[in-house]
Parts: sequence; C-alpha cells; structure tokens
Amino acid sequence: MASGGPTIADLEAAADRIHGHVWRTPIVASPWLSALTGARVWLKLETMQTTGSFKIRGATNALARLREAQPALTAVTTASAGNHGLGLAKAGLAFGITVRVHLPMTAPEPKKQALRRYGAVMLEAPSYDEAERRAQEEAAGGGVTFVSAYSDSDVIAGAGTAALEMIADRPEFNTFIVPLGGGGLLSGTAIAARARLSDAILIGAEAAASPVFTGALAAGRPVTVPVTDTIADGLAGNMEPDSQTFGIVRDLVDDVVAVPEADIVRALRDLAEQDRLHVEGASATAVAALILRGRQFAGRHIGVILSGRNR
Repeated sequence: MASGGPTIADLEAAADRIHGHVWRTPIVASPWLSALTGARVWLKLETMQTTGSFKIRGATNALARLREAQPALTAVTTASAGNHGLGLAKAGLAFGITVRVHLPMTAPEPKKQALRRYGAVMLEAPSYDEAERRAQEEAAGGGVTFVSAYSDSDVIAGAGTAALEMIADRPEFNTFIVPLGGGGLLSGTAIAARARLSDAILIGAEAAASPVFTGALAAGRPVTVPVTDTIADGLAGNMEPDSQTFGIVRDLVDDVVAVPEADIVRALRDLAEQDRLHVEGASATAVAALILRGRQFAGRHIGVILSGRNR
C-alpha cells in the first residue's frame, strides 16, 4: 500500500457512510469494444449517478466525516471543474453545510446551472489552476474548510466505492481503465483492486492536453505542466504539489496513457453511436485509451469507468 492514503477498510467504511446518499450504478457490456479489443469489456455507468458523476461519492464521504469531527461546521470551499462542486453542493444540502465552489469560467453551462439549483455559492476564475489557488487562499483566511477534489483521503475513499461495486458485481474483472485528472478516482480504484484482486492491471487515462501524471511520473514528483484546451475539461489542470494521489498512482498503478484530443473526440462519437451513451470528455478519455491499446488486453475482463456526463 502506498503511504499516506486511505486503506481498503476506509473504502468499506465510506461505502456504509454514503449508502442512501448515492446510487449504485449499473455495469453494462459493450459488444463493440469487446469485438475491437478481443477482451470482455464492461462500462461502469457513473454517468447515471444522482449528480451525473462519481464525484458525489467522495464529496458525501468527506462532508459526513467533517460533520462528525466538527459538528458546528457551517461552510466549506473547493475548486472544481464542475462535478466535484456539484457533489459537494448536493451533500451540503443533506448536511446543512454551505458550499463555495471556485471553478473555471470554461466549466459547462449545464453544470453551472446545476450548481445554482443546489444552492452553491459559485465563484468563477480564469482557469482551474487559478480556481484552486483562490479556494486554498480563501480557506487559509479562516472561517471555511477546504475540501480538495482529489487530494483528500475521504474523497479518495468515497471515489473507491465505485470500484468496490464493480468487483462485487463482477469478480472476474482483472483490468481497470479509469479517467485520470487529479487522481482521486484512479487512486480509490487502485486501492480497491489491489486489496481484493490478485492479478489486476490498472491503467489511468489522462488527456494529452493536460499531461499532469505523465509529467509527474517522469520527474518522480508532481510538477507543473502546460495545460491547453481539451474537451475532457474535467481532467484539465495541475495537481497540488503535495497531492497524496501522486504516491498512490506511482505505487499501485501499472500505466498512464496520455490520450490525444482527436482520439477523445472519436471515442465520444463512438460511444454515442455504438452504445447510445452520451458522456463527458473525461469518460471518453478512458474508452479512447482502451482503443489505443487495442489487443494488448485480448482475453482479459475489463471494467472501464465512465466517470460522468455533461447533461
């Protein structure tokens, strides 16, 4: 186990804690991806989650834990490309906690509208990196607690409950392909898989336009990389210099694939045409990574997490 992160016991406790707040999402077979790769491919539909993404899992777990530790807590702040903010905002309604969300101006309008519906205080910034800087600065000023979208043990543990469901539903899974932005979902998935399975292969799929982990793994530490526009906006942005997800991914994950933009766009189209699934760019990045690796995984049982949707 990588040091500094949650354990499988933390994931199991998170699953109990968030029960009733989140939905157990389905896993569906993908015949066209199976035929293309020579593997058995299933898709975990976090696109059908209550807020439209897996982020509600970690957000709910984190706020529940904060409420336990700080009964008088009234407000939290965060940086988000959209989905984490939505998860916190919905959880905040359940726990009576005001949620302040710093997000890039480029966040999809449907997510901004949903944030308003959930009563979040929305504060726009020029970029994700600037949104994160402002949220941390706000928390440093006192009176509000910062909840990271990824570098938080309770957020990671909550995210990992998606993988616990996958393994419980299909114990034959031996390969996981997971969208990779800040690394919370991949970290939680890796912790679950390493604890429950003996021969799992774990692959992270990041946008080549935001090669955060590609750069960090090459350097041996988190580094700042150039981030350009990408349709996978949920994966875009640098990670905190001391993010605990770096060590978990480094120690537990087999490979990270930097996916070119054209391949992400093609996967979006193919998912809509072949599986009738409308997903966000982050979800399509994982499918594109599978397609790029092609028959490397022939004969394996692959679970691809479709992390969220834009509408």
